[in-house]
Amino acid sequence: MRAAPKYDGTGDVAMAESTPPMAVRAPAAPAAPARATLILAIICVSYFMVILDNSIVFTGLPQIRSAMGFSETGLSWITNAYVLVFGGLLLLGARAGDLFGHRRVFLFSLVVFSLTSLLVGAAQTQWWLIGARALQGVGAAVLAPSALSLLTRSFAEGWVRNRAMAAYSAVAGLGAALGLVVGGLVADLISWRAGFFLNVPVGIAMVALAVRFLPETERQGGRFDVAGALLATAGSTALVFGIVDATDIGWTAPATLIPLVAGLVMLVLFVAVERRAAQPIVPLRLFASRERSGAYVTRMLYMGAMIGFFFTAQFVQSVYHWTPLQAGLAFLPMTLVNFAFAVQVPRLLERASRPQVLTTGLALTMVGMVWLSRLDLHTPYLTGVGLPMVLIGADQGLVLAPLTSGGVDGVAPADAGAASGLVNTVHQIGSALSLSILTAVAASVSTDHEAADIAARSGAALTGSAVLLVLALAATLTLIVPARTRPHERSL
Repeated sequence: MRAAPKYDGTGDVAMAESTPPMAVRAPAAPAAPARATLILAIICVSYFMVILDNSIVFTGLPQIRSAMGFSETGLSWITNAYVLVFGGLLLLGARAGDLFGHRRVFLFSLVVFSLTSLLVGAAQTQWWLIGARALQGVGAAVLAPSALSLLTRSFAEGWVRNRAMAAYSAVAGLGAALGLVVGGLVADLISWRAGFFLNVPVGIAMVALAVRFLPETERQGGRFDVAGALLATAGSTALVFGIVDATDIGWTAPATLIPLVAGLVMLVLFVAVERRAAQPIVPLRLFASRERSGAYVTRMLYMGAMIGFFFTAQFVQSVYHWTPLQAGLAFLPMTLVNFAFAVQVPRLLERASRPQVLTTGLALTMVGMVWLSRLDLHTPYLTGVGLPMVLIGADQGLVLAPLTSGGVDGVAPADAGAASGLVNTVHQIGSALSLSILTAVAASVSTDHEAADIAARSGAALTGSAVLLVLALAATLTLIVPARTRPHERSL
């Protein structure tokens, strides 16, 4: 049986490799250039909602803490509940797309995400808010891999896909940065809740457009790897839970050690299960490519470093005494520069190799993060916060597109969903684990003054982010750069 057509974005149709014998292909029509652009827009806007919600809450956290009485550790769970469920279920969400068709589960996830956004905005208690954020993560876990799978199957590998990936990655960076701006804007002018209510009409519009314009992809026979999904989710959850609680009860307390050890054991069992599963949610052959493995590791470390902006948002409001709107606007230069550089990535990749663009972006981001980590009570915005964020934003635009392409290029059609899920999983798990670690690092710093505490804690956490970027650069130099000297690895 032949595979479904893969739209190359130019109006031509490229045939993928043969699908497994049990695959069922839904009919699809060739895409005209205008239709291909519309498909990309639907995917990017929907994914933008997911990434936006990952950061929109940051500038509203002081309001939420005051209104609901959250502790510092409890406040981190507003983000962790979303990110952890999102990351833990991504692999299962990707597999759902393979089994039922990515368009079908994409539509389902848009409905779930929109409804749970309404629940978040309406939350009245701490547990309601955290629970609704977790449910929102379920919708995001299905939406994100389906969006990336639809993109990789709609645009043929090469220049056309590079352009599509650049747009997709620009959305990832822009959504994270713009979320801080939008979060500050709506929190100051209306309420922190307004940003989540906004998802509802946007989600309805995307469902209507997706029903009409998105092509269905082939469905594969098989079943869910439930054991693998449960172990991956429970293992990562236990690790984050142990790290977060260590802030309050200490690293040697049984309530810290037990979940940490349990998490590590479950993740080891997860690898063992995947080795024997007939249809694993993470086929271990995806790691046969050194470059692809390096892209996963680097992305996890890089996104872990970027979560440090959680502390910058608190710094500008608590130390500068800025309103949420002012705090959001403080991130606007980074947002604009991020987008400007991201859209130039396809042209840069014509002149330089992917590892060169990636290495340059990582090195400069590391410089910007070290600069930003020097925060104290007397740090001026322009030279201590604004300029380093502009540098970080520019280089973020250079990093995400190469990492996304590196994680999905050369993958067989049968593994497209799994690879897309893995790209998003390392993105979210890296954020969740790092937020827990950086929160623990920040909480270890204490002074006798609230503003001084926040300044010192922000500096400590951002120093941790700089260390993660050093590790990301090391992973690129040791895994991705050498792999490019062995071209045969890229097709594994």
